[in-house]
Amino acid sequence: MRQVKTVRQINPTGRLTERETLRRKAEALFGVLTSLYGQERLGKRVERAGARAMMSSPQLGRRVLALQRLVFDDANMSTVPREAEIPAVLEDLQERIADLMARKSIEDEIERRVQDRMKERQDEYLRAIRMQVMQDSLGPETESTRRKLEELHQLEQVRLARTALEALRPRKLAQVVGQTRAIRSLLAKLAVPIPQHVILYGPPGVGKTTVARLALEEAKRLRQSPFRQEAPFIEVDASTLRWDSREATNPLLGSVHDPIYQGSRREFAEQGIPEPKLGLVTRAHGGVLFIDEIGEFDAVLQSKLLKVLEDKRVHFESSYYDAANPQVPGYVRRLFEQGAPADFILIGATTKEPEEISPTLRSRCAEVFFDPLSQEDVEKIVRQAAKRVGVELEGGVPLTISEYTVEGRKAVNLLADAYGVALYRRRGRGHPRITRHDLLEVIRSGRLASTTPTKASDVPEIGKVFALGVTQYVGSLIEIEATAFAVGKRQRGNIRFNETAGTMAKDSVFNAASVIRKVAGIDVSNYDVHVNVIGGGLIDGPSAGLAVVLAMLSAIQKKPVRQDVAVTGEVSIQGKVKQVGGIPEKIYGARQAGMRKVVIPDENRNEVPSDVRGIDVVTAGSIEDVLSHVFASKRGSNGRK
Repeated sequence: MRQVKTVRQINPTGRLTERETLRRKAEALFGVLTSLYGQERLGKRVERAGARAMMSSPQLGRRVLALQRLVFDDANMSTVPREAEIPAVLEDLQERIADLMARKSIEDEIERRVQDRMKERQDEYLRAIRMQVMQDSLGPETESTRRKLEELHQLEQVRLARTALEALRPRKLAQVVGQTRAIRSLLAKLAVPIPQHVILYGPPGVGKTTVARLALEEAKRLRQSPFRQEAPFIEVDASTLRWDSREATNPLLGSVHDPIYQGSRREFAEQGIPEPKLGLVTRAHGGVLFIDEIGEFDAVLQSKLLKVLEDKRVHFESSYYDAANPQVPGYVRRLFEQGAPADFILIGATTKEPEEISPTLRSRCAEVFFDPLSQEDVEKIVRQAAKRVGVELEGGVPLTISEYTVEGRKAVNLLADAYGVALYRRRGRGHPRITRHDLLEVIRSGRLASTTPTKASDVPEIGKVFALGVTQYVGSLIEIEATAFAVGKRQRGNIRFNETAGTMAKDSVFNAASVIRKVAGIDVSNYDVHVNVIGGGLIDGPSAGLAVVLAMLSAIQKKPVRQDVAVTGEVSIQGKVKQVGGIPEKIYGARQAGMRKVVIPDENRNEVPSDVRGIDVVTAGSIEDVLSHVFASKRGSNGRK
């Protein structure tokens, strides 16, 4: 406590009156406390502090202690001040009481303002109630509208079972089949302190959407991840995004409803205030915006999205906005002046090739490629799905499903359809068991065709070679056949080729004539040669060049070609085998068709997946390197000595 020097006053008789002065000061402080708290509140405070006996004590020190207990509201204070300490204690109490009085004055002022504000709100509420009563008296509801409302309530009570995809969808990343590399790559870009925007490439139905959603959940569990537990996953299909160039409608970025033409809320329209509507980019703030089929994105809307990715904010504009209007709500003012937050991670998915995606979008995103599913992967997906729904499978059902689809989603749908057939067949009696007959009924009713109608064979054939192609990241076999007949007159032969295969394949045929002459010393002009692509499909790219050369050479030399070997590669007129695209997908497609070996260009050596099993992959730098692998040996029809 602060020590204060007291001044001693002397009465005319010469006796000291300091004690009397201190006593009167203490009495005055008791009076101030009474006016501060009121008689009733002070009485309760006296009882709580146990100071009633002290207040009437003849000892000044005990009365001062009572004051201390009352001021500090502490019944545990027990040290009686000595006579020399009393002036300093009273000075401290006086300052403390002054603080309490100042605080009470402020509290009274706040209380007065609160009461005034509550009265204003009450008046507003009463006015709103009067308006509502007036509207009710006008009868806004009719018998028809009440009936429609009741119908809506009844519809809300109806709940069907979840769809097959919802019930059978993987719940953990470990349950996703055949995408170990893609999952690891995506987590390396998402579950890190500084996540990246990503584009996912791959065939349909392999789990791109599911993996993206589960990767976000995995990232939330990691301490170093910037994603919070409540981080949203907003999903939209780019092909369904429709917007107005006047920005009247833009569900992705947000739009502004003006008070005249676009029907903003009544209270805004009456005062001429435009109303901003937040878009999906703001809903995804702090999380992931997943855009499926991002290759179908509108070019202009994509440019606007890229701007948002840079600014991490969406800005709104309207000629109706008046910053000086005091009636503009705070949130509307903030949206127009500061914009809406849009800090999210973009994950796009597509079945298109990277070259078909906008370069500006690709430059801002990392890229992850999903592998096509093998037959074993599809079978595993089917078995896992059957386990989730608790249904027994007859032997051969997973294998049959894998023969009719390479998509995990479609495999699950086939299983669900067969499950329905099995339940209907048993009329709900007994434990459900899906038989191959149930599955074949679904396949026949859906008129499904095998995904690999062309299969490998152990019987060599002359003039027939399997090439490899890719469509939407799914590899497939292309059957190329050729036949050759020697002409009577030298150098009068013709080369025929089906035009529907495209100009690339046609060029490969004419290039093959030069290569054959260089490799085998055969002048193709001495033969009538007919080259045909079975099925008449369009060959997009030069990757069938190697197969065309081999088919023509086999037909001319009458050498049988192994039918369990597939080849891919462009052939230059010098006989070199040049690199092509889609190597992983082509290898998977060859393996799906039962091929034992696939020949690829040397330049594609590093693109061979490290976990390929069940097929031999060899590389070749020239046409001479390929011959020993494709032409059947004399001692074995399948090329094995």
